Amino acid sequence: MEATAAVPSRARVLRAFQSRDFRLLWTGQAISLLGDTAFVVALGWRTFSLTHSARSLGFVLALQGAGLLSTVLVGGALADRYERRTLMLVSDAARFVIVGVLVVVDATGHLAIGNLCVIAFVEGLATGFFTPALGGMIPLVVEEPGLGSANALIGMARQGSLLVGPTLAGVLYGLSGSTVVFAFNALSFLVSFGFVWATRPRTAERAEAEGTAREIRAGIRYVAGIPWLWVTISLFAFVLMAQWAPIQVLTPKLVRTHFHLGVGAYGVIFSMLGAGMIVGAVTFARLNPHRRRGLISYLIWIVNSLLVIVFALSPWYPLALAASFCRGICIGFAIAVWETMLMELVPQRMLSRVISLDWFGSFGLAPIGLLVVGAISGVAAPGTIIALGACFSILIVAGGLLSRQIRTID
Repeated sequence: MEATAAVPSRARVLRAFQSRDFRLLWTGQAISLLGDTAFVVALGWRTFSLTHSARSLGFVLALQGAGLLSTVLVGGALADRYERRTLMLVSDAARFVIVGVLVVVDATGHLAIGNLCVIAFVEGLATGFFTPALGGMIPLVVEEPGLGSANALIGMARQGSLLVGPTLAGVLYGLSGSTVVFAFNALSFLVSFGFVWATRPRTAERAEAEGTAREIRAGIRYVAGIPWLWVTISLFAFVLMAQWAPIQVLTPKLVRTHFHLGVGAYGVIFSMLGAGMIVGAVTFARLNPHRRRGLISYLIWIVNSLLVIVFALSPWYPLALAASFCRGICIGFAIAVWETMLMELVPQRMLSRVISLDWFGSFGLAPIGLLVVGAISGVAAPGTIIALGACFSILIVAGGLLSRQIRTID
């Protein structure tokens, strides 16, 4: 009986792979995401080693986030009006060139915090066009019954990159320096371009052309009329500011000053997070819940915040790794729940705009958080600041559960 039950369970997980175009899209994204996660580790450690300041790292990451936020709403409107595949191709080509410039500057010994900030900002601009187009592309290469599988598999690629990418970055950085890691990321965009080019997605239901500004306003009106959307997006703007920003800025300092370890240990933390996210995404695909999804995801985010406190205050590095792994399970499951809800419940003609508003709203305060955390990084120990942010996040998410729409949305 157990063997018989396992087959349909595995079939649910892999169902989206029946689509040729999804296989192509997934393969390209798996490679590109691997480059992205390696890049994040190299960027963080290179900035910290260049300036020996958590404040500088916060500023670089804030500019990268500000770049993304500057274009993501326009990207969402364009992706609902034009071919999403074309928008992805242009973004991949642009990011290949941008990171290629970083490779040259770093290799020639001219990298300074000023040009690093400019490159990070421009890379964020290009990513803002890609993100909503990718989210709107998935329903065009997978039939609706396979969306849960597709989101879980994309999640597994994302989390798998977090498992392999940081460790790979640590090894390459240790052996050859940051330039090689940056070059790997640039080439990953070129590979992604080739796989996206080979896809032949269905034609999307197009939004009526009203002008970019009007289309963005129409998306805002739609989100504002759906309580589970605007409540979640609004709350997570504060959660990411209070919790994600300190983790991004202060983890290098935590590893170096609290655990007295180096870039390899820094990479392993993210690898353990990625391993847990794979488990979480697979668990979602196997269970594919359709009841009380809002309540489930909010409770999972509370557990995630509790695990952040364990990670930040742990006196032992192995316990911090275990907390990262368990956090990954929570994040992988909760993200798959959210993305599947968007693709099932939001009309195709609005999907890319809603995804862009999700990114814009959720990450809207993150650059402020990155700057503030960088500014106060010397006030207290890094673990203390991270843990305080997580405590604040618990209160915010728990407050969201007061909404009946969140508790009852399926």
